[in-house]
Amino acid sequence: MTRALGLLIVGIMLLSCSRGGSSGPEVVLYSSVDDHLLREVVAAFEKDSGVRVRLVGDTEATKTTGLVERLLAERERPRADVWWSSEPFGSVRLAAEGVLERSSAAGREPAAFHSFAARARVIAYNPRRVPEPPRSLAELTDPGWRGRIGMARPQFGTTRGHMGLLLLDCGAERYRAWAGSMKNAGVRVYDGNASVVRGIAQGEIDVGLTDTDDVWSAQRNGWPVELAYAGSACPVEGDGPLLIPNTVGLVRGRPNPQSAQRLLDYLLSAQVERMMAQSDSRNIPLTTDLSGEFRHLMPQGARRPDYTAVAEQIPRALEIWDEVMGR
Repeated sequence: MTRALGLLIVGIMLLSCSRGGSSGPEVVLYSSVDDHLLREVVAAFEKDSGVRVRLVGDTEATKTTGLVERLLAERERPRADVWWSSEPFGSVRLAAEGVLERSSAAGREPAAFHSFAARARVIAYNPRRVPEPPRSLAELTDPGWRGRIGMARPQFGTTRGHMGLLLLDCGAERYRAWAGSMKNAGVRVYDGNASVVRGIAQGEIDVGLTDTDDVWSAQRNGWPVELAYAGSACPVEGDGPLLIPNTVGLVRGRPNPQSAQRLLDYLLSAQVERMMAQSDSRNIPLTTDLSGEFRHLMPQGARRPDYTAVAEQIPRALEIWDEVMGR
């Protein structure tokens, strides 16, 4: 039995059992958001609404990718009501496959999914060993970083979107050359962004690609990790650190439509963006009424590309990556 099939069967059993013994309104939420933040937001929603939330998540290693496959497998008989992703790229695929239904919330235009509360892609480093960090993905391939670089496995999470953007920026030839330079530099590949930061703190590597929230988490633990906002491997107009927004959408054919709409409206509220900005993850609000209050979280020159265009590049970017790495 495959891991994905096992998760699907267990999830179905849990949901079936829980529904049989519950009373009152409920909503089933599939989410790749980090557990500590997810449960804080869900608890606040349950208290305000009286709606019980059934949570389904996945592991740090597979994150969004595993849940996207699960939603695709369930599309004929949906068990989820709401999809809350910590990044946009899986949502792009689900929208294209018809899994998500166009919806409006909080005065927004109808869309298959909506963006809010972003993180940024950064280069993390150990300040005790790196007095001057690289400031772009191009600089990571300098000979001085050989054997000192790490990144998360690009098949999962935010790293795959970052690779898609690099292919979009650079074109296939230059992207392939950058991947080859990373291989020659002895890049160490980890199971997730949090593991990259842990590797820096433990001295396995000195610099690595990750997300802002993982650096904040490391600093909260007292680890010697700082961040530099990273530009692209191929300079483009408006080049700056990539923003990775959270995304949320309603599942087509959802079993609890009214509760699902209430949760969608809640997640897209200023209340939730403020909660996420004030959390340990320090997510960057994208609503205009909060942009001034939390402007210190927004990196200068932050970049919000066409995420659909980026997502379309991901399969080819991963194919080139595997070819270069000899996989």
